[in-house]
Amino acid sequence: MTPVLELLPVPGAGKCRGAVTAEFAVALPAVLLLLAMLLAGSAAGLTQLRLEEAARAGARALARGEDPGAVEGIVRQVAGSSASAATSTDGEWLSVIVSGRSGGPVGSLVPWTLSAKATAKGESGSAP
Repeated sequence: MTPVLELLPVPGAGKCRGAVTAEFAVALPAVLLLLAMLLAGSAAGLTQLRLEEAARAGARALARGEDPGAVEGIVRQVAGSSASAATSTDGEWLSVIVSGRSGGPVGSLVPWTLSAKATAKGESGSAP
């Protein structure tokens, strides 16, 4: 015959009723805030990568002899319609600075303006 274990009542066990629910209610906003910050950081990182690629593409186009209007179109095609480009020259070096706002649902609430710069040496008109 197998022995039967009796569960004895633990003194004070009834006083903790609902404690887990209260702790969960306190911790849930903190977890959601952390998740929102992670998503906003990820969206900003992806936007920064797109801006850097757009700046490189714009600098290559500018070095090939494209006009600044065409460079602006290339930048918007790569980085999105909200990106803007500024071009500058320093001797034979050509620079493109692309800026834009962070995307995502949290990006519209946080005013993050990101930018990227790329520089390329302009192609000369004469062959070596």
